[in-house]
Amino acid sequence: MRRLIASTFTSLDGIMQAPGGPEEDPTGGFAFGGWMFPYADDSMDLSAAGFDGKDRELLLGRRTYQIFEAYWPYQPHDDPIAKTLNAAKKHVASRTLTTLHWNNATLLHGDVVSAVIALKAMPGPDLQMIGSGDLIQTLQAAALIDEYNVWTFPVVLGRGKRLFGDRIKPSALRLVRSQVSTSGAVMSTYVPHGDIQPGSFATLAPSERERTRRKTMADGMW
Repeated sequence: MRRLIASTFTSLDGIMQAPGGPEEDPTGGFAFGGWMFPYADDSMDLSAAGFDGKDRELLLGRRTYQIFEAYWPYQPHDDPIAKTLNAAKKHVASRTLTTLHWNNATLLHGDVVSAVIALKAMPGPDLQMIGSGDLIQTLQAAALIDEYNVWTFPVVLGRGKRLFGDRIKPSALRLVRSQVSTSGAVMSTYVPHGDIQPGSFATLAPSERERTRRKTMADGMW
């Protein structure tokens, strides 16, 4: 079975909205589009994290697809990322689109979780998600994502669309590699690592004050 890999840029507080430019996604009054631009540098290996889709098929949500469809086909033909993305096979999850205009792009039909399960079972290269926050949350909740490439930039945005929101299934991840760019971005790769295993640092019986605090919490007054 082929893997499903999700790659995204986020701020320190987990915002993934519009990293590339002001007009990319200003919905919700988001005013910081292009926030990662000052931190881009030559130490960042986009290909290693799958951001160029090299040797993979793309799986995209509707909004990310429309951003890419309106941008990459119009870049210079000698742009290596444009060449790779334009040629790649693309699978698009959308409940509203009926026609796709980007080369090698097809719509997924029916329930997206079932469609992605079927895609993963087909022979072929690994599946690569770029951006596509809503789709990431849906597929994470269904335990279908095999690897996360999360590049965290040294900026706090305070508002915007988050990588992991309310629909996320609580789960543990294991860090398999990490590198820091010369501009301070932390480029990390994680894989799923089972369920969360809670514990406690408390080794003694709770004090009287702690018991009082817990009762206050239970009474909804803390």
